[in-house]
Amino acid sequence: MRKITVLSGGIGGARFLQGLLHLLPDADVTVVTNTADDLWVHGLKVCPDLDTVMYTLGDGIDPERGWGRRDESWGVKEELAAYGVEPTWFGLGDRDVATHLVRTQMLEAGYPLTAVTEALCRRWRPGVRLLPMTDDRVETHVVVADPDAPSGRRAMHFQEYWIRLRATVPAEQVVVVGLEDSSPAPGVLEALAGADVVLVPPSNPVVSVGTILGVPGVRDALRATAAPVVGLSPIVGGTHVRGMARQMLEAVGVEVSAAGVGLHYGSRAADGVLDGWLVDTSDAADAERVSAAGLPARAVPLMMTDLDATAAMVRAALNLAAAAPVRG
Repeated sequence: MRKITVLSGGIGGARFLQGLLHLLPDADVTVVTNTADDLWVHGLKVCPDLDTVMYTLGDGIDPERGWGRRDESWGVKEELAAYGVEPTWFGLGDRDVATHLVRTQMLEAGYPLTAVTEALCRRWRPGVRLLPMTDDRVETHVVVADPDAPSGRRAMHFQEYWIRLRATVPAEQVVVVGLEDSSPAPGVLEALAGADVVLVPPSNPVVSVGTILGVPGVRDALRATAAPVVGLSPIVGGTHVRGMARQMLEAVGVEVSAAGVGLHYGSRAADGVLDGWLVDTSDAADAERVSAAGLPARAVPLMMTDLDATAAMVRAALNLAAAAPVRG
């Protein structure tokens, strides 16, 4: 059975995984998921990316929103708003609250996030081994201009930047609090070392994949694995398909293009993390540019319009992985 390890963010990574399991239903898949989006809301620990992957693969996701539970109700949110309790901009659905209650109770009882996630997955049966990138508390904050602040700048949690501000304010800096002091969750390094192939789906390269790679030891393990590592561009036609990859790339000074992201990840032959890079057919010139820089790249359709289209993306990534030089 082929062992596949995937470094995933939320919605994009979850949909990519649906295509992977559609193509290879019997594959042994481990998903290392970003947890720097996590936050505490109303005393509850919320893990947006872990839950999005778990709900999506467990057939509990709201298909229209791409996050949260299907057939959700919002009684708790409405009652909290009636009390004037902040934050009002982050809403927890009634069904979703149950997940966060269980998680919070287990964490407060001393269970690490890895064990909590495993317990939650016993209900949802996502068909993959779902791992947080770390059991430690790590939070992404975004710095924006604020003329009312003494310094003229203000830092806010990533979720506030994305949900309350809708990423409409330019991000001046991205700060991942606690990342340097974190450790990979149990099983993460082993999943990279023991994989037959590692895939990096079209998740946000800064605040999803970037934070996973920033956990001490993960980048080194990815560079050391004998498995080929192939990534897929989240930038199509010069911008992101959804989310705020453009804003985050601009904040860290990376060119917003399929080539820019591929070169940002870099080739393992030149101290990067990839052996291959897929771009959309609309960005074929970017594939040539990346290949010329020493990272093999191909142009294929990268729009996840349905399961078959997504499965075709997975197949193209595996074909590119198969063409990668064998590493000892």
